Amino acid sequence: MSALSLPCERRVELEARWPLRLPGAGADGVARVRGGVLERLLHVDERPVLVRAAQPPRRPRTVLIGAWGASRGACEVALARMRFALGVDDDLADFHARFRDDPLIGASLRRRPWLRPSRRPEPFEALAWAICEQLIEFTRAAAIERRIVRRLGRGAPDTSLRDLPSAAALAGTAPALLESFDLAAGRALALRRAAREVASGRVDLASPDHERGWRQLRALPGIGSWTVECLGLHGQGRLDQVPAGDLGLRKLVGRLRSGDPLARAQESEVRDAFARYAPWGGVAAAHAMSLSLSALPVPAGIRS
Repeated sequence: MSALSLPCERRVELEARWPLRLPGAGADGVARVRGGVLERLLHVDERPVLVRAAQPPRRPRTVLIGAWGASRGACEVALARMRFALGVDDDLADFHARFRDDPLIGASLRRRPWLRPSRRPEPFEALAWAICEQLIEFTRAAAIERRIVRRLGRGAPDTSLRDLPSAAALAGTAPALLESFDLAAGRALALRRAAREVASGRVDLASPDHERGWRQLRALPGIGSWTVECLGLHGQGRLDQVPAGDLGLRKLVGRLRSGDPLARAQESEVRDAFARYAPWGGVAAAHAMSLSLSALPVPAGIRS
């Protein structure tokens, strides 16, 4: 699907409220970067829209986004989704002013002001991938996600890009097929249950009442706090959410608290550690996770 073969085209030049950088292609196979241009295939009412984003050199607040689809309305929706995914409207000035001298993340803020949690154009993407990534290493989870996209994802003529399957498609997928992609049986069932709730409208991920949807999801077997925290942070723009069950964060906080590189903090300890960064705990966690071990402060009374 070339951009020229689609009847409607929309292009916008946006000025971000805070410096940003375009993300890379990612490991799940749904995006690609060619010549510095990020490309994704999205679907609006099950109709494909090709989206491209780029940044002019040395202009860290400027983003150029184009959308090609069947109608102006579909292009506008796709542009809004990509605008959200890139964080164009996130104003992090107060966060940086408050914590630029923080002993843990201050150096990272000064060196990488554009760094922020990754985002998905649609919240269901974040939910589906959070379920796939439960309790396994990222490389294995990414391989599972690529298999799901290749087998069940939505495509379009004349392009090799593929979008994630819709919630309705996953709701009707046999758990045995999901297990054949190396997804554990319990997570296959959890993914289908969550997809059914979203596809039926019983869980509205687009509702501004995020907490209500989180409570509904938590009532499903196989959906825990880490999964809904990932949904909130990566799929709903909730920068206050810290995925406290993340193994990397548990290792980091455990080392910060004890100096022991093998220590693992409890989820409650991770939340306590990032509570002082509210309401930007998720942003602070992204900066903390980017630090090398040598950059971590050593607890008082413990030799490095």
